[in-house]
Formats: sequence, structure tokens, C-alpha cells
Amino acid sequence: MKNDIDDYLAVHYIHKSNWLRAAVLGANDGILSTASLAIGVAAASDSREAIVLATVAGLVAGALSMAAGEYVSVSSQTDVEKADIEREKKELQEIPELELQRLSEIYQQRGLKKETALLVARELTEYDALGAHIRDELGINEISKAKPFQAAWASGAAFSAGGLLPLLVTFFFPFAHLVYYLYAAAILFLILLGVIAAKTGGSSVSKAIIRITFWGTIAMGLTALVGHLFGVTLA
Repeated sequence: MKNDIDDYLAVHYIHKSNWLRAAVLGANDGILSTASLAIGVAAASDSREAIVLATVAGLVAGALSMAAGEYVSVSSQTDVEKADIEREKKELQEIPELELQRLSEIYQQRGLKKETALLVARELTEYDALGAHIRDELGINEISKAKPFQAAWASGAAFSAGGLLPLLVTFFFPFAHLVYYLYAAAILFLILLGVIAAKTGGSSVSKAIIRITFWGTIAMGLTALVGHLFGVTLA
């Protein structure tokens, strides 16, 4: 019975949110970007080699771009966090009583009585003043803390994994009607990605499938429309 309770209480997924977000975004973008690029080239080319070359180039460039973009974005968040922490250190040195009052007010807003909130604030300040303010005033903790390298690696690797799937289609599927094979395969890959992401994060599988396939179809449909407007047909 105790093991069942421990297993139940241990099932939490929020600690996966940082890398899961980057991984799902990267894989989704890898599938859509690479498949859309391959569809566009396949619609305008009568050479499998040209399609494969363009798809490989798009996969490599996309993976590097995703990793670099994620690193820069999360690094900017890290810089903001560090600046706030340094500001908090200075305030704790210069106006400790005001910072104590601020911490107490935060606990009151969360439901503690004024006396209890002040007592908790004092005890936490004595134990680790900066840690208490970083966590409760700034809202920064180990789960939400920005990790640039982790996010960049997850995003780039996931894009590569997602982009590899349409690339395999360009290699092994019949050249005739390759555009349609790419579209169908991309939708299938997106469904699988939605299932994996939902199960990893402990969320609704059906909602994930609907969301990811709907927007995937919209994206590839708009890409096909753009190709049609520029005189490229899928026939």
C-alpha cells in the first residue's frame, strides 16, 4: 500500500517542462520545415538528387538555426535572471527590513496570517535570505531556471530527428507522387510526435494529436498555396 502511495505522489512532470518544450518545438519544426521544403522542391523538380540535396541542406541549416536561436533566447532570459539576482543581493544589503516586509507580504497574499507570514519570512531570511527572495519574490527555481545549453541541445537534436523522417521519405519512397507521400508521412510523424509528447508530459493524448496535426496541416497547406500562387502545382 505504501509503495502505491509513493508511486502516486511521485508522478509529476513539471520538471520536464524546459527540455520537453524545446524538444517538441524542435521536432515539430524539423518535420514541418523539412517536409515543406521537400514538397516545394519535389513539385518543381524531376530529379530525386535535387530533392535530397535541398532537403539535407534544409535539415542541417534548420537544426543549427534552431539550436542557435534557442541558445540566444534562453541566454537572454538567463541574463535577466542574473541581473535580477544581483539587484536582489544589493537590496538585501541596503534595505533588509524593507525586503523582509516585502517577503512577508508575499506570504500573506498566499494565504498566511500577518503574524505567521512575518514569522516565516524571518525564519527563511535567517536561513537563506537570498534564496528565499529568489524563489518567492522573483519566482526563479531549479525547475523554471533558464538553461541555455540544455535548451539549445534539445532543440537542435529534436529538429534533426524530426527532419530526418521526411528525408528518409525522399530517399526510399517512389518518386512518382512523392509530394503526396511527403505530406501523408509528415502528418503521420506529427501524430506520433503528439502522442510521445503527451505521454512524456502526462497530458491529454487526443488534445495533443488534434493540436499538432491541425496546425501542421495549416502550415503545409499554406506552403502548398504559396507554391501554387507562384506557378508550382502539385499535379
